[in-house]
Amino acid sequence: MGSLYQHNTALIFQMLSILPLMEHLLLLHGAIGAKDHFAALTPPLAERYLIHTMNFSGHGGAPLPRESFSISLFANEVIAYLDEHGVISTHIFGYSMGGYVGFYLAKYFPARVEKIITLGTRFSRTPEIAEKESAMLDADTLLEKFPAFAMQLREMHAPNDWKVVLEQTKLMLSALGADNTLKLSCYQGIRHHCLLMVGEKDRMVGPDETAQIAGVLPNAVCRILADTPHPLEKVDIPVLTGTIKDFIG
Repeated sequence: MGSLYQHNTALIFQMLSILPLMEHLLLLHGAIGAKDHFAALTPPLAERYLIHTMNFSGHGGAPLPRESFSISLFANEVIAYLDEHGVISTHIFGYSMGGYVGFYLAKYFPARVEKIITLGTRFSRTPEIAEKESAMLDADTLLEKFPAFAMQLREMHAPNDWKVVLEQTKLMLSALGADNTLKLSCYQGIRHHCLLMVGEKDRMVGPDETAQIAGVLPNAVCRILADTPHPLEKVDIPVLTGTIKDFIG
């Protein structure tokens, strides 16, 4: 009995040793978003990777921070999450602002990042862009013109006041407009393999901006997703997950 148990145990360990270890993939949500936005994306990706999702502070019910929203704050929260879960390094898929946070991590915490994939990420930051984006985050305007979306934000960020989340985001965008956290020169030193995607019908981010950053990065490719707008819920999930899998390998 003992020898049979030892034989079976040895066989199990031998089988485990030849199985490929699943790599980590962290999904980072966009501004005023939450990790729940990845509900449709997670199952097909979990077939191949160990999936991680998290809410940036103030988002998705996570406690509001004592300091103002900033890219550095969110990046440090990612590092804290990785440390807490024992993840030495991970691939990153960042949607919209999440992609910007991913590149900040690649710049200042390069050893913690493997490959980077972004979708609909804005890299250019000017006062004019900040003003335009901030206007889209006016709570009174949303309540008047897009009440269903306003209610969605209220529920998504509860128990936090969704209007506070909007105001904090507007302040962060204004700060980025005045002084872009990642200058164009920052990308030149990022050696990670990167895939930058943008929707053909994205009204928030243009393909020219995405292609420009891809051209500056030493190891990057740009892909335009046909007939695709900015909102993640309108992206073709099989196409997106298939592209992510093909790029990471």
